[in-house]
Amino acid sequence: MNKLPQDLHIHSVYSVGDGAVVPQMTIEFIASLEHAEVRGVSDHFEYLRGEIFDSYAREVQTYGLYLGCEVNDSEDAREAIEYPFDYYIYHCRDRVSEYRGAELLLSTGKPVIVSHPMAMGADPAKVPTDCFLEINNRYIWRDDYRAYFSPWLATFRFVLGSDAHQPNWLNQTVARKVACELGILESILFPVIESVGAC
Repeated sequence: MNKLPQDLHIHSVYSVGDGAVVPQMTIEFIASLEHAEVRGVSDHFEYLRGEIFDSYAREVQTYGLYLGCEVNDSEDAREAIEYPFDYYIYHCRDRVSEYRGAELLLSTGKPVIVSHPMAMGADPAKVPTDCFLEINNRYIWRDDYRAYFSPWLATFRFVLGSDAHQPNWLNQTVARKVACELGILESILFPVIESVGAC
């Protein structure tokens, strides 16, 4: 089986309020599929606050996955930086406060991936250029990605993501086609770590 080089935008059952996530998306099951060389789980930060975080972090790391979260806005960013995540997936809407939120996350020195920026309405002219822009399998085909991304190909580094909420979403078919079409070289953010297989 040919593995994807990297997939850092994956949701699990820890995203309890996300109706698209199915009960089968356990950390153990995600790890067992071994669909990518570099893998991270990035559940929605609003469901990881407080005591649940320790369980989440322990389970993700036990299975040899990178520990991420998806941060909804700049308000959540202020709290998310207090947790020991390896990276952030960030919703960057076209507001001054949200670009500042991206800068705040970058101040941690950890990778910040601006998730589905076209779908969120982010203006690349205002996004800090140290962020990675995501080509997201779930949303990329919905709008004119050529017009949106082409002016910024030499400005930003790019990450491809599945945004998987269900097992059959763990692919990047459309994202990889778009990246190839635009001549985007994917940035691999972390080294491969030995995972603990479930079988």
